[in-house]
Amino acid sequence: MGNSWATFGRDLHLDLTGPGGLRAALLRALRDAVRSGRLAPGTRLPSSRSLAADLGIARNTVADAYAELVAEGWLSARQGSGTRVAARVLPRTTPAARRTPGGPAGHADRPRFDLTPGTPDVSAFPRTAWLAAARRALTAAPSEAFGYGTPSGRAELRTVLADYLARARGVRADPDRIVICAGFMQGLALLSRALGTGRLAVESYGLDFHRAVIARAGLGTVPLTVDERGARTEELAALDGVRAALLTPAHQFPTGVPLHPDRRAAAVNWARSTGGFILEDDYDGEFRYDRQPVGALQGLDADHVVYLGTASKSLAPALRLSWMVLPDRLVDPVLALKGTGEWQSGTLDQLTLAEFLSSGAYDSHLRGMRLRYRRRRDQLVAALADRAPHVHVSGIAAGLHAVLELPSGTEQSIVQGARWQGLALEGLSRFHDPAAPPASRDALVVAYGTPPDHSFTHALDALLRALPPGEPGE
Repeated sequence: MGNSWATFGRDLHLDLTGPGGLRAALLRALRDAVRSGRLAPGTRLPSSRSLAADLGIARNTVADAYAELVAEGWLSARQGSGTRVAARVLPRTTPAARRTPGGPAGHADRPRFDLTPGTPDVSAFPRTAWLAAARRALTAAPSEAFGYGTPSGRAELRTVLADYLARARGVRADPDRIVICAGFMQGLALLSRALGTGRLAVESYGLDFHRAVIARAGLGTVPLTVDERGARTEELAALDGVRAALLTPAHQFPTGVPLHPDRRAAAVNWARSTGGFILEDDYDGEFRYDRQPVGALQGLDADHVVYLGTASKSLAPALRLSWMVLPDRLVDPVLALKGTGEWQSGTLDQLTLAEFLSSGAYDSHLRGMRLRYRRRRDQLVAALADRAPHVHVSGIAAGLHAVLELPSGTEQSIVQGARWQGLALEGLSRFHDPAAPPASRDALVVAYGTPPDHSFTHALDALLRALPPGEPGE
């Protein structure tokens, strides 16, 4: 399939928009990233070859831009050390240190093959690299790290995360505004409680247990219609009593579409005009294959967008590690709630993840998993084209699952038939908010990222057997 986004080196999010052509846009984007502190002094940049392939531009354009920025003093280049942000550039300004105030259940009869979304290939967890990072982290850990910890999480992890999220996802992150949580659900619960009374808008396709967490916090939910451009965020302006909106902008779950730029702008404009918040669930934003990555929505307005990320898809759900990048006015309320007895993520796992990130092992693991998942996606698409060409597949440019369109009225019978044959599948209707207008779309949500490598081919064969036959001539 030609060049792939899956195998490149260190991630670097750059927005090449504006006047003057690609070279001028690249120079402007790099200067802005350094000037704002998003790229800290000493940060190593991708090679000109990798960045050119990542951005889809000529290598000479990147090499010329690097050379000009070196001459201007923004960057430095030394033989064997690569191109880095120059040490003389002023670091980003940080506010004064902030005071710190005091899945679905399993089944008895497990299916032979599982293509349900929500879990990565846990057999690919990088045990050796994680163990090495854990040893280094444990050796270097100060004695106080073995205490009870603080609600915000270890400073080592928050500092490394701030740099990584700025570099890889375009997030405007400061360590003092990052809170480490024991999973996405805890973060969502804390935010829902911090918002107080009112309602929270959700996408009409999403996870029911997310809506349940919001309801337990005392908030009502109201659905936003999801179509081929993502959530219709223009609907927010007509909703009364809505304090925030929970969105999956980079890769809508489960339909797989990115939020259209006009709707990204509409969401941010609504939050600004009402004083509300966008809760950005970036659950699999690091997995993209053959399109330019979509940067985090939070980069547009750090004062009104809460960025929520997790290690559950990139590493494993068992780690129970997630993070929130909060607007300043939410930090104290969230930490106050978290300090009243909420679960803390294990300190040693936090220190290990910090070491895993800073050593480059996380980038390396992601590159390997992108390649693995892309191969599976390509295998799925090729098998459908060969054996079920009448089935349209969508949502495949990123993420760990695909959507397979079905003839009207067939979804439930296919899901049930597959289960009788030992194949676990989920239909699209499983994720539809009952409060939303009825949906007539029949489809399967196929998680090609879930099975281990040794069983994926067999799971794919079982899926193809479960699909309805095409009409003659299709």
